[in-house]
Amino acid sequence: MRPIIGITTYVMPATWGGWNDLPTVLVPRDYAEAVTLAGGRAVLLPPDDRDADVLRMLDGLLLSGGPDISPRWYGQEPGRHTVTHPERDEAELLLLEAALDRDLPVLGVCRGMQLLVAAHGGTLHQHLPDVLGHERHRVAPAVYSEHDAVFVPGSRIAGLMGGDVTINCFHHQGVADAGKLTVTGRAEDGLPEAVEDPDRRFLLGVQWHPEVSRDVRLFGALVQAAAERS
Repeated sequence: MRPIIGITTYVMPATWGGWNDLPTVLVPRDYAEAVTLAGGRAVLLPPDDRDADVLRMLDGLLLSGGPDISPRWYGQEPGRHTVTHPERDEAELLLLEAALDRDLPVLGVCRGMQLLVAAHGGTLHQHLPDVLGHERHRVAPAVYSEHDAVFVPGSRIAGLMGGDVTINCFHHQGVADAGKLTVTGRAEDGLPEAVEDPDRRFLLGVQWHPEVSRDVRLFGALVQAAAERS
């Protein structure tokens, strides 16, 4: 049986088949395809803050990308560029806390990495152009930018990426302080691009979007860790 990987989702208005702006649970297919190609079985998790019981049926958790997390989770007031979806925050933090208690393998992508950081006592920059003085991490709507990253030798992410250091980014927020997590990858401008906890079975966050390229190295590592646990 393939390891079951739960993927967190958006609730957004969508239009299809004559229905307009219908509140819809969705996530880009790239995430599910990346899990499938890596040998896992993808299950979509709508935001639900009642309990985390679904984790009993999962072998791994994938925190997907999406809108900004509320700055209240890291002790700040929202800036003028910050756009949040509180229902996702509540539901995903509940899942994440329970997943950590179970040592469930977790991969956080973009927003997912930022959620990992907030859950481990870290903080975010709410708008990178105000801090870095450039917009190279989000150059235009729906356009990924490419950067070369530097990975810490001996880290999990360095072992997975090997000599391939090119990453694709689309985000206007970033990690200021990783809290209890270890920063194991940075962009050319020094911004953290990967965080992990080497003391756990598998806890990895990346600021870029490996699902777009169906990166079997990262998703394969998540599925493998999930298979070893199941």
